[in-house]
Amino acid sequence: MELVRGDYRPPLEYVKGIPIIKYFAESLGPLQSWQPRPDDLLISTYPKSGTTWVSEILDMIYHGGDLEKCHRDSILTRVPFIEFKVPGCPTGLEVLEDTPPPRLLKTHLPLALLPKGLLDQKVKVVYVARNAKDVAVSFYHFYRMAKVHPDPGTWESFLDKFMAGEVSYGSWYQHVQEWWELGRTHPVLYLFYEDIQENPKREIQKILEFVGRPLSEETVDHIVQHTSFKEMKKNPMANYTTLPVEVMDHSVSAFMRKGVTGDWKNVFTVAQNERFDAHYAKKMAGCNLNFRSEL
Repeated sequence: MELVRGDYRPPLEYVKGIPIIKYFAESLGPLQSWQPRPDDLLISTYPKSGTTWVSEILDMIYHGGDLEKCHRDSILTRVPFIEFKVPGCPTGLEVLEDTPPPRLLKTHLPLALLPKGLLDQKVKVVYVARNAKDVAVSFYHFYRMAKVHPDPGTWESFLDKFMAGEVSYGSWYQHVQEWWELGRTHPVLYLFYEDIQENPKREIQKILEFVGRPLSEETVDHIVQHTSFKEMKKNPMANYTTLPVEVMDHSVSAFMRKGVTGDWKNVFTVAQNERFDAHYAKKMAGCNLNFRSEL
């Protein structure tokens, strides 16, 4: 099925009160009866929080740092995106069926929409969280280039929607907090985007320990080098340039845009920043998660 003009920028659909990309919402029914394998590994993030970065790191870990094997296909195929559904492309579930174990999977789903089997099977989770201000800016540019989203409108109006949780996948505040709490009862390695940026080798060592796959220091250094933003931005197997322009238009904004911490300072006005900080303090009150919005 080809994308037709009428399919561009459909409104979000609410599922259990959570706004989701229309096509992705259609995949959630079949996902609920899907049975994961106990040796699956789930990469979970709120959008624009380092999902592709950590997916690439883990794929390299699973293949012992073999770069050639990690160039075998696009990241969407190597690490199936379980709720993915776009006209004209294989669904996440279809890709999963063709993926040999042990499998890496990824999702942005909040817990309310997560397939029950993932929790029942105690599937290990690597969760990556990124500071809210940089996520908001990156998400705005992603909305602009990924046409499965509604039109983002102005930055000002998008920021209002982001703060209210009226963007795809709902509230950032709820997402980062509920996955943090899940770690009390479920095997979750909770990482921060800013920590990976600051010291990728240290954070990769945490991942290796969590997944039980020790690698030599030389191999870890090799993974650090090949999963740098600069390398991944030019890697067509990681930068999403293999998707049709009707789905992602890289001429509007690159999927991998800047990959830095603190870019929000170039976008937020003083008034927006003050309003955001006051709102953030209320939403995160009583939560012991600490985010760094600059390095």
